[in-house]
Amino acid sequence: MNLLLLSNSTSDAGYLAHALSEITALMQDQGVTAPAVFVPFAGVTRDWDTYTRLVNDALAPIGVMLDSLHQAQDPVAAVENARLIVVGGGNTFNLLRELRQRGLLTPIAQRVASGQAAYLGWSAGANLACLTIKTTNDMPIVDPEGLDALGLVDFQINPHYTSAHPVGHRGETRDQRLAEFCVRNPSVPVLGLPEGSGLRIDAAGTTLVGPHDARLFKGSTPPRVIAPGKIEVSA
Repeated sequence: MNLLLLSNSTSDAGYLAHALSEITALMQDQGVTAPAVFVPFAGVTRDWDTYTRLVNDALAPIGVMLDSLHQAQDPVAAVENARLIVVGGGNTFNLLRELRQRGLLTPIAQRVASGQAAYLGWSAGANLACLTIKTTNDMPIVDPEGLDALGLVDFQINPHYTSAHPVGHRGETRDQRLAEFCVRNPSVPVLGLPEGSGLRIDAAGTTLVGPHDARLFKGSTPPRVIAPGKIEVSA
């Protein structure tokens, strides 16, 4: 497989600007990247036409032009012919619901797992590549009719990970929420990806990219700091 799973899309440099070098490497490894499709369904307050233009404008400098699945006459056929599948962030529950109702989960999983298409996802799009969406940070604004996701990786990702605890905040921290997941799912690792970080997954293995350490949660053991570079994360 050929995947790039990013924690976030925005930065001070501009939309996806911090990840353009990694996205370029993803495309080069895949060879031909056309046709390429965009999955905009995580967008809720941002309409899908606007979202598609935003991503196309961001990727234009590296020669990527996406056709959005919400505009496709036959979305299943578009996925089955794609060489690059891009899944944007937003609300993970809405994303999963729209894909499930359109019958697109299995075609996407098969296309990427077979190596016929590269996969680029950020935030909700990174969550979608996991076994389930249980470690998303998003509010369940819709019923996705099940939490199972693409299952392209055998661990969970928590995008936008932070260990911050604002002064005066009395609710659970991110670490506490992830500890709750680990109690109920003790055999499933969770990788907390901070802003600016991502995972590059290809034939050579899994690489943590970006300038920051990640944090690995599993079972009742204390979280482990993971430095950028080649890593091992498996259930």
